[in-house]
Amino acid sequence: MAVAPPLSQAYGYGIVLGVGFLFAFGMILTTWILKRYNNEQQTSENFSTAGRTVKSGLVASAVVSSWTWAATLLQSTGVAYKYGVSGPFWYASGATVQIILFATLAIELKRRAPNAHTFLEVIRARYGQITHCVFIVFGLCTNILVTAMLLTGGSAVVTALTGMHTAAACFLLPLGVVLYTMFGGIKATFLTDYIHTVIILVIILIFALTAYATDPSGVLGSPGAVYERLVEAASRHPVDGNAEGSYLTMRSREGIIFFVINIVGNFGTVFMDNGKSCKPSYVIDLFCNANSTPGYYNKAIAAHPVAALPGYIIGGLSWFAIPWLCATTMGLSALALEGDPSGVFPTYPDRMPEADVTAGLVLPYAAVGLLGKSGAICTLIMIFMAVTSATSAQLIAVSSIFTYDIYQTYINPKAPGTMLIAVSHTAVIAYGTIMAGFSVGLYYAGISMGWLYLWMGVIISGAVLPASLTLLWKRQNWIAAAFSPVLAVICSLITWIVTCDKLFDGVLSVDNLGSNYPMLAGNVVALLSPVVFVPVLTFGFGADNYDWMSMMAIKRGGDVDPTDTPDEVEAASGATTPDFTLVAPAEDMGKLNKSSRIAKALVVFMALSFIILWPMPMYGSGYVFSKQFFSGWVIVGIIWIFCSSFAVGIYPLWEGRSSMVRVAKGLLGRGPKSVLVETEGKTVESEERNGSTDKKE
Repeated sequence: MAVAPPLSQAYGYGIVLGVGFLFAFGMILTTWILKRYNNEQQTSENFSTAGRTVKSGLVASAVVSSWTWAATLLQSTGVAYKYGVSGPFWYASGATVQIILFATLAIELKRRAPNAHTFLEVIRARYGQITHCVFIVFGLCTNILVTAMLLTGGSAVVTALTGMHTAAACFLLPLGVVLYTMFGGIKATFLTDYIHTVIILVIILIFALTAYATDPSGVLGSPGAVYERLVEAASRHPVDGNAEGSYLTMRSREGIIFFVINIVGNFGTVFMDNGKSCKPSYVIDLFCNANSTPGYYNKAIAAHPVAALPGYIIGGLSWFAIPWLCATTMGLSALALEGDPSGVFPTYPDRMPEADVTAGLVLPYAAVGLLGKSGAICTLIMIFMAVTSATSAQLIAVSSIFTYDIYQTYINPKAPGTMLIAVSHTAVIAYGTIMAGFSVGLYYAGISMGWLYLWMGVIISGAVLPASLTLLWKRQNWIAAAFSPVLAVICSLITWIVTCDKLFDGVLSVDNLGSNYPMLAGNVVALLSPVVFVPVLTFGFGADNYDWMSMMAIKRGGDVDPTDTPDEVEAASGATTPDFTLVAPAEDMGKLNKSSRIAKALVVFMALSFIILWPMPMYGSGYVFSKQFFSGWVIVGIIWIFCSSFAVGIYPLWEGRSSMVRVAKGLLGRGPKSVLVETEGKTVESEERNGSTDKKE
């Protein structure tokens, strides 16, 4: 049954175009403010890595922002609708554990390559060009899959809520993003990151308090009311493979299969997000005169040496509450409302079609059921924020790979700043256009966000182990690093297709290929086959005895600032002498060594807690939640998201209060302006007061 959109197309075009252009204007305005009042023009090193001074709160905030995609909200809600309370937990834990495990790798990156600008730079420093090119391909595959999920999921929601054609949504959603990304680069990414995270947290709280405390329709309004309707839903349509067919149990056969697929796929998206660090962040410049980057490796690079571990731990724990509470609220509300005689659910009296569930429409339908038109508007804004912010990060990551890791590295090493800017802008426009067209093709092929989410691990997870061992194992040679990911992809694709062929008697359709068991087989083979390939290729062709020196020799100043003059670019490009004076100070290195030991113990404990100690006793016992237990489950989620709001919304503001005051004083005309002047052939920073200029080096 076709569902009539609760909003007119004017809402869709107004938000997609209007808010997108508003952000573009905001980028231009913020650029001017920071340049005028906060000395936003920096050295190449600060331009790339913020001087590696980002504090824990901002590292955590950046991690949460990067990990909150459209799929975080839509896919998690869909699995809650299909599998019950286990779905949100399996989604959240299966995507949190990678961030926590990555904390160990972040510490090792700070120890092994303290001056690196990007992980691809580390790969090239250790293994050379061939392996560098292989990981460029895997990095681009990661960006393409993430962007495709963003546009297919976002366009499906916009179409369902407003009636805008899906093809139009695919092209218009990235339009504003391309504009403000070109104007602001990574600065635009992080301003929108911070805004979208705060807005999403507020809207999730609105939904949660509506469903569990103040439902205006009178249908829900308390955990007990939701619980009773979930019991009724299970009696009407029990879940195959769940304990007692209930939605209120962690024992779910299909849920645990999804968990394995989820954890494998997300290893790839965390460990293979290799976006180049190329622009300072508006938000972090505004708050603490520092910056971060789109990729997880680069957040580790931008972090202060002793802030990397707590930043990633806080970020992972803060992010956990977003999909867990959002899906526990909206997925279960959809189950509770869809059969209610009041008819508030859009598909009443029918259940949601499976295609709509896979497309990510559970959340918008539940929002309409809870809050009517207001819920539709909240959902549209929330998804728009998630899609555009994450798309901006992907645009910057891809343009940076083309600009720095391909064009500057292999085509024109002495390219002037104007040429690098032109290449970067061209890459942004080209990539945005190509991905919009590609997403339209996926829509007509029947491939949805949910399908892509399950499939991404088949393609990219084979590179996780070789990438990790680059920093953890000195014996891995370049042949193992370069060829084990390629062999893993070949094996995973064969396993995926053959499993589908055997299960469905040779019928290889989109639906069959997207079912759980073929995806499970392909994902597991992708992640685990390098366990065989890496040692075989390493010892078969001669193991390395790497001394880490080529990583340590990476120069901080070797990166090229897009605003550099041709002479400055040539000087930077020719600077090949190792600069060991810029490695981490002995005091920081000692703290890093201590953090490394703490990280390994803490990460193991927390990973075991999320994967085994918390969920497995409930899974193994087949426990079906009582009303009191379910109420406590919900209350914990609400408390947790309040803590997350403080950690990534308020604490970063407190960390950067001094810079915010300085900018505010400048805007009010009560503080000095930082300007750049030429003196004796050098550019120096000065403070302008009452018409005079005080110069300082």
